Amino acid sequence: MTTKTEKKRLASLDALRGMDMFWILGGQSIFAALFVLTGWQGWKVFEAHTVHSAWHGFTFYDLIFPLFIFLSGVAMGLSPKRIDHLPFSERRGYYNKALKRLFLLSALGVLYNHGWGVGIPAALDEVRYASVLGRIAIAWFFCMLLVWHTSLRMLALIGGGVLVGYWVLLCFIPVPGGIAGDLSAKGSWNAWVDSIFLPGISYQNRPVDPEGVLSSLPAIVNAIAGVFAGRLIAQAQNVGQWHTVGRLFLFGLVSLGLGWLWDLHFPVNKELWTSSFVLVTVGWSAILLAAFYALVDVLNGQRFAYLFVIIGANSIIIYLASSLVNWAFVSRSVFGGVISGSPAQWQPFLSVVALLAVQLIVLHWMYKRKIFVSV
Repeated sequence: MTTKTEKKRLASLDALRGMDMFWILGGQSIFAALFVLTGWQGWKVFEAHTVHSAWHGFTFYDLIFPLFIFLSGVAMGLSPKRIDHLPFSERRGYYNKALKRLFLLSALGVLYNHGWGVGIPAALDEVRYASVLGRIAIAWFFCMLLVWHTSLRMLALIGGGVLVGYWVLLCFIPVPGGIAGDLSAKGSWNAWVDSIFLPGISYQNRPVDPEGVLSSLPAIVNAIAGVFAGRLIAQAQNVGQWHTVGRLFLFGLVSLGLGWLWDLHFPVNKELWTSSFVLVTVGWSAILLAAFYALVDVLNGQRFAYLFVIIGANSIIIYLASSLVNWAFVSRSVFGGVISGSPAQWQPFLSVVALLAVQLIVLHWMYKRKIFVSV
């Protein structure tokens, strides 16, 4: 992990990454609190989208993870670099840096999950090795290798091939001892592969880990799609910023349409990370990127998105802190008297605001001093 100063950053990328992280930091509780405060039943509709789908289906909360992977691809696409023409002695440094990031993020993922079980010394068979950060690392790593060694055309063909191949495997090839097309938690190819190749324990001891081995493969396509979105933004000077906004929005609409069409045969499912789920999440990711790029970069609305920008600028460190720091205790220590002295219907809302405030104060301090912690 390194701490460094960045001279210039794409504000919309930070802002959208920050909006994504906002819900993990405690923002997902705000709709339930608003319902208590106002009694308006409409908040219940929004609250339903702050939890993951039980199995097949899609909620806004299902988008948070794949959007982050998509944005890692956008960063690659802004300034892609081919290195396959270089001698191996010059490429070695790139590979070493990528491998270090892969293993560091994976290790931090275990740390985030408190995946070592009862504590040090850890029993290796009680460790949960699969994690959100681990999947982000895998998707970034393999996408980066492809960007370094292939053309955009080949990148698109590989991404499409992965989605089609994953569909064929899950829907048309029977699991050993099972049947073809079984997309249940226990009968899927994902559960079979995890049972053989995933060491340690799975999430909540489920038969299939939501960040398991096999479903990491289609997640790479979320990053690949982000590369193409990043290329569109990089070309904005040539075609115009508003034209770029339109292209991103159209890209998103087409992906959404294809995803929901595919859902008729291969259901949208986050746990299995189905090919249709990839297309739906890529669609929404591109549409949100178009909106944020227009509002933040084209219309110079960075100050209106400031709270999201400071979250996105240090997204990895605040994500880790959301597991390792008891922010609820800190917020009660600072604002507990104000909250307890308020009317009962206001207390849930003020608790959410206080929880977010203590984290935002730290992020504001880091941003003003141009401290950006990256992995």
